[in-house]
Amino acid sequence: MPNWKIFEGTRVQHDRIGELPPPPKWREFTGGPPLRTPEGKPWNLHQAKAYRSTAAAVEQVNAALYLRRPLLVTGPPGSGKSTLAAAVAYELKLGPVLHWPITSRVTLRDGLYEYDPLTRLYDERRTTPTGDDIGRYLRLGPLGTALLPYGRPRVLLIDEIDKSDLDLPNDLLTIFEKGEFEIAELSRREDPDAEVLTADGGPRVPVREGIVRCRAFPLVIMTSNGEREFPPAFLRRCVTLELRQPADEQELAAIVREHLDTLTEERSALVRDLVNRFFDRRTVGELATDQLLNAVYLCHHAARDATVDLMDLAEKVMPYLSGQARPDER
Repeated sequence: MPNWKIFEGTRVQHDRIGELPPPPKWREFTGGPPLRTPEGKPWNLHQAKAYRSTAAAVEQVNAALYLRRPLLVTGPPGSGKSTLAAAVAYELKLGPVLHWPITSRVTLRDGLYEYDPLTRLYDERRTTPTGDDIGRYLRLGPLGTALLPYGRPRVLLIDEIDKSDLDLPNDLLTIFEKGEFEIAELSRREDPDAEVLTADGGPRVPVREGIVRCRAFPLVIMTSNGEREFPPAFLRRCVTLELRQPADEQELAAIVREHLDTLTEERSALVRDLVNRFFDRRTVGELATDQLLNAVYLCHHAARDATVDLMDLAEKVMPYLSGQARPDER
């Protein structure tokens, strides 16, 4: 039977992104001329290749790809929200992930582009003028770069959107709906065309009429730790996904094997004990899966010293994330 899923979560690279059907009429974008997707690997290649996608994650990623909508991923720390972006980019060969970390001070402009007038002024005062090349002083941000007219969608990770100020989600709505934005420093010039820098350090790209307009809407993955609620207008324009921590010891053990395969073979009994200990501790306090990976790796090497209490050592690198549990609860 034909498989409708473009992203399958198999961690095997393929070119099926070319099978993605045309977008719905209300999500068509006309940017151009088309740019080639940069080649490169995700910044966290190991995690991308070891990531175990849930059936729900695979389904919702494909929904976002088909509908050309952002994907809002919620879940506790360490549940794999950010790594999902790298896993999709790796499997579909969509180039390096564009990463935009969010804080309370970040504005929409930070994600779109930055202009450096001071360096331009300095250059204009040099004894040997370099010409009026304004594009040298304009650098697109992660969001701005993702909205370039690539023939294939770029993957943009907007990390911890729930830490933004109250206005940013609503500000993003216009950008997500229009798929374009204006660079004011270009559009008000007599010649609004320029070649500008990008967020990922690639070659300069052309911008015509002062407008950056996408062609293939990017796969925007926004992560949230669930620390705030989002307005209904924002939520209805997103595909949503909730990730959870592994449900049992078998699932945890499988994740450890993916990341530390040769090590788990050498220390199978130790790994089993640490997984069980982690799962028991997680029932009375919040823990993240990467803490278990750290504990397994550390205890593997510490096990050469027979005087070390490995369980005690493991607990020291697995502190509770939401406050220390009482001693009688451990």
